[in-house]
Amino acid sequence: MIIDSHQHVILPTEKQLHLMKEAGIEKTILFSTSIHPEKAEDLDAFEKEMRTLKDIISGKVSALETKISSTEEMTKIISENPDKFIGFGSIPTGLSEDKTLEWVEKQIVQNNLYGMGELTLAPGSVYLLEPIFKASAEFGKLPLWIHTFSPLTLEDIKQINELSKKFLDIPVILGHSGGINWLETIKLVQENKNLYMDTSAAFSSLVLSLIIKTFPERTLFSSDAPHGDPVVMRNMIERITSDKYVRQRVLGDNIAELLEI
Repeated sequence: MIIDSHQHVILPTEKQLHLMKEAGIEKTILFSTSIHPEKAEDLDAFEKEMRTLKDIISGKVSALETKISSTEEMTKIISENPDKFIGFGSIPTGLSEDKTLEWVEKQIVQNNLYGMGELTLAPGSVYLLEPIFKASAEFGKLPLWIHTFSPLTLEDIKQINELSKKFLDIPVILGHSGGINWLETIKLVQENKNLYMDTSAAFSSLVLSLIIKTFPERTLFSSDAPHGDPVVMRNMIERITSDKYVRQRVLGDNIAELLEI
């Protein structure tokens, strides 16, 4: 089965389903979104979406309310297309341990979601993830998907690695493979078997090839659509991966095994 392990909700859903069909994707793991840049038809419209995101991050708009409404949007789409989508649930950072547990139970477990993410952090705030790791352990070791591209630094990625060592049974997916810090991230993943590499926004085809060769069973095909294109990413993976077993592991078997789907 070909599985895109990271796409955000695209509206209308028919557009997302068409994109999946073009790429030969049989199932997609959906992540909620607070903005819809795919609807922008020009620069002004795109900038308007980005301002909305900035207002959420800055606190002008309630991040909690936004996460709840975007989760409702996503779970509705999943319920209408259960053979095409499963989901990961958004979760705010900075809540107490009790509030984090409450959020995970209500917004993720009760919605039958398979993991938590996309977890986005400001530089220097990795410590805020610890209650989320603890909640994951409490609810069956839910995988965590963490954004590791800018604005996070190499030091932040190192701290994610150290924190994950305290919870060795919890799978941690490093979104975007560390961005410009890809080489150091590869070295960290070599020493920590519960870390996985997500292919979206890979720094180059050469880097992607190195990641797959190093971690054939811990690399996950991901497009990050609408920010990336699943057709392009699948073609890139197939172009640089001649081994059919490895190719199938990356394109679907790894994430299917991880999530038991």
